[in-house]
Amino acid sequence: MGGDFAPANEVAGAVECLRQCDNRFHVVLVGDEQKIREELKKTKSGGLDFSIVHAPEVIDMHDSPVVAIKTKPNSSLVKGITLHKEGTGDGFVSTGNTGAVTAASTLILGRIPGVSRPTVAAIFPSETGPTLIVDAGAVSDCKPHFLFEFGVMGSIYSEYMFKKKNPRVGLLNIGEEESKGNELAKETFKYISERKGKFNFVGNIEGRDILKGHVDVVVCDGFVGNVLLKFAESIPGFLKYQFKKFAAKNIINTLIMGSLRGSLKEIFRDMDYTEFGGIPLLGVNGVTIIGHGGSPPKAIRNMLFRAEEVVQYKINQHIQEKLQEHS
Repeated sequence: MGGDFAPANEVAGAVECLRQCDNRFHVVLVGDEQKIREELKKTKSGGLDFSIVHAPEVIDMHDSPVVAIKTKPNSSLVKGITLHKEGTGDGFVSTGNTGAVTAASTLILGRIPGVSRPTVAAIFPSETGPTLIVDAGAVSDCKPHFLFEFGVMGSIYSEYMFKKKNPRVGLLNIGEEESKGNELAKETFKYISERKGKFNFVGNIEGRDILKGHVDVVVCDGFVGNVLLKFAESIPGFLKYQFKKFAAKNIINTLIMGSLRGSLKEIFRDMDYTEFGGIPLLGVNGVTIIGHGGSPPKAIRNMLFRAEEVVQYKINQHIQEKLQEHS
């Protein structure tokens, strides 16, 4: 119920997902039952494998995450994660308040043994395929061992979800040299280097290396990662504006842009967050997928598929085994 268009897009996306996968799994719709049923009437939901759990309260974008979790136990967010904790569901998907989803997942589900802090893993396109950014906003103030764990979790996610063998992990910095960066960057470089073999650490990388695909996983603190994520989200809109401005100059430009429409659609597809749906919160003792507040039904559908994959590939089990192996 926390998304910008809830519950319309959530219901439409769930219906679309179950139709596409032919009821391969069960979806529990958590929220205001009356509003959910009103939206279901607008869709072809007959014969689909879903149920409804009534949750009358809503945590909105202006609520303080920790306070809201305590004061709104019957919110769709808290109730949904609690159902996951109790085993009613194998994963939790939400387009609600990101801070609240992160806090509630951490408090209710707990952390995987060996994980100090969970991390939000954002997915960027690059010349060599999907690149993972960890952390993209969960932890602003980090310690070296937090970033090391982010690298472990990001490496495992990239290996199993994106089929990248021995993923290359880089530490985001202002230069490639070991001596570059602030104290956190220098200390983290040393910390990870002393633990060689834990994952494929290739050293420091710069911002220009991300889209080139020089690494598969980019490690940084949540402050930098979130700024990077929000900046990246603005690029497609800016490029579309520039193309429209170019086309409006004269009829020749209009014809040129018209002839390129198909190619441009293909290019923008790689930059479209709805293709991946949502981003995982790695490190919690469960499966949480966080979506953009304005997610359309397509994104909701793909968020559900991502949650299914995280469960199937046993990402949490692999993370726990790797961290215990090198503790």
